[in-house]
Amino acid sequence: MIEPEHPKLSVVRQCELLDLPRSTYYHRPEPELEENLDLIKVIDEVYPAHPFFGSRQMTR
Repeated sequence: MIEPEHPKLSVVRQCELLDLPRSTYYHRPEPELEENLDLIKVIDEVYPAHPFFGSRQMTR
């Protein structure tokens, strides 16, 4: 999509043409923490059995 080595268009201009903020182009997401992945696994196991649970019950 954006070519940083483009001979005629700078990254700034390419972002403008795509209506994309430069911060979005340069953003590098952090990897998910192991603790969060463990919690996601637990939620994935509990939710199918109790889909009516709200956030407070899921927290318990």
